[in-house]
Amino acid sequence: MTDLSLIRNFSIIAHIDHGKSTLADRLLMACGAVTEREFHDQMLDSMDIERERGITIKAQTVRLNYPAKDGKTYVLNLMDTPGHVDFAYEVSRSLAACEGSLLVVDASQGVEAQTLANAYHAIDANHEIIPVLNKIDLPSADPQRVCTEIEDVVGIDTSDAVMVSAKTGLGIDDLLEAMVKRLPAPKGSREAPLKALLVDSWYDPYLGVVTLVRVQDGVLRKGLRIRMMAAAAAYDLDKVGIFAPKATDVAELGPGEIGFIIAGIKAIADCKVGDTITDDRKPATEMLAGFKPSVPVVFCGLFPADAAEFETLRESLSKLRLNDSSFHFEAETSAALGFGFRCGFLGLLHLEIVQERLEREFNLDLVTTAPSVVYKVKMTDGSSMELHNPADYPDPMKIESMQEPWIKATIITPDEHLGSVLTLCQERRGQQIELTYAGTRAMAIYRLPLNEVVFDFYDRLKSMTRGYASFDYEMDSYEESDLVKLAILVNAEPVDALSMIVHKNAAESRGRALCERLKELIPRQLFKIAIQAAIGGRVVARETISPMRKDVLAKCYGGDISRKKKLLEKQKKGKKRMRQIGEVEIPQSAFIAALKMDNR
Repeated sequence: MTDLSLIRNFSIIAHIDHGKSTLADRLLMACGAVTEREFHDQMLDSMDIERERGITIKAQTVRLNYPAKDGKTYVLNLMDTPGHVDFAYEVSRSLAACEGSLLVVDASQGVEAQTLANAYHAIDANHEIIPVLNKIDLPSADPQRVCTEIEDVVGIDTSDAVMVSAKTGLGIDDLLEAMVKRLPAPKGSREAPLKALLVDSWYDPYLGVVTLVRVQDGVLRKGLRIRMMAAAAAYDLDKVGIFAPKATDVAELGPGEIGFIIAGIKAIADCKVGDTITDDRKPATEMLAGFKPSVPVVFCGLFPADAAEFETLRESLSKLRLNDSSFHFEAETSAALGFGFRCGFLGLLHLEIVQERLEREFNLDLVTTAPSVVYKVKMTDGSSMELHNPADYPDPMKIESMQEPWIKATIITPDEHLGSVLTLCQERRGQQIELTYAGTRAMAIYRLPLNEVVFDFYDRLKSMTRGYASFDYEMDSYEESDLVKLAILVNAEPVDALSMIVHKNAAESRGRALCERLKELIPRQLFKIAIQAAIGGRVVARETISPMRKDVLAKCYGGDISRKKKLLEKQKKGKKRMRQIGEVEIPQSAFIAALKMDNR
């Protein structure tokens, strides 16, 4: 049992690539949690995909013991968090389990969009924030300018900001001392009924469901019968432990401590993130506040390439959902692709990561449909419906109005790129709210329709600003818009997976560009293929893939014209029949290329 005054729970928050994981590595080394031999970069990132891309996807926790200069040994519970906007939900969960935050800012780059968003999250959670300027060893570092920027943009006092270089280890001792002195100790009572917050959970093939918890009051020990209050399920505790960084068993977890429990949980649905764990015999009267549920903003269909893998896909999605509670899915069928799932994601990177994890961790071969958002449709008979999938688009005659989701986006960019960023936002039907300057950087706040952002807005933004712009968004509201369904027909057969809902003004150009793209991607057949884009019954674009010619006259000698005519007529009939009954195989690359499409 650790004395409460000696515990410090904190998370590391920053924009993507500002050095959170490197700083966490350095803290592990400084506190002797890992030896030189065991050490590797991104110690806390457990997935291959995280190391390959150099990003953190899952918030990870570790317990460190730090002998401070005042002669006491403190217990530090560190949470390393993701920096990308799509994983903001992971950040909010980590913040709920801590009392303080290290706000890491790159001393050469300064304040970015996610720095701002995460700092506000920490202020909302009533955290004590320590500003940390990282990468001060770089020649381009300008700590003075960045401090002024933090004060101007975020509004945090930087007079006692800590200067560090996570790469070289410079200033790490000062940071540890600052944490011990400035971060608050947790509150809680050992005698009160047990209350523990379920922060995270994941599936282990040997142990079943592993649950990460933060104890508020009471004590968790092995053999205790616990109850999940929201799920109303009771289990016996088999194992209580901490990550240091390896999983280590402990006798008990007291107030203010963070650790994991294993209770032989088989039902994945019982582990709801944000649930309160209590003692089954002496239950707590009220639940902890938990977290705001995450709202998926981008939807797309995931289908197995082989229909026999449908059950495997269902199982894999359930295991992944346990690990990533911000991911939602429900079963759906498609005429073109058979049985699959409609999945909800927090953004396009989240979609990409989930798809990659399914393929890597569960060896699945998947077909992904074009991403879309949820529309609200008001019918002429007074009823209303939510439209997830363009395939479910009702009869246009019965639609009174359609509403689409809008977001409020914060874009921070060097001012030499401001013109092209503003033009991009205008093209995407954006409405400017605010434009301010902080030193040499401009901050533009825009309202944008989400379906315009879903496609490749972020890629375009990064390429036109040489990677310097940062982008953060939050959901704003639903607004009425003039929307239509753009259907893609291949050989007069509608292809569900490629249909989309677009704004009326952009429908024709989007349809034309998609037809041109598909013409390049669909291989030639022995018969003519027509690719059409249609709005209702009106075709707005068409491309034709010419057939492969087989020379039927090659074997003819001499000049018997009637024989040649007969053969050509026969070929013509065959081609006509093929066109009627022939099926066109659309390769998966065509579906993926349709997602990347940009016609402007």
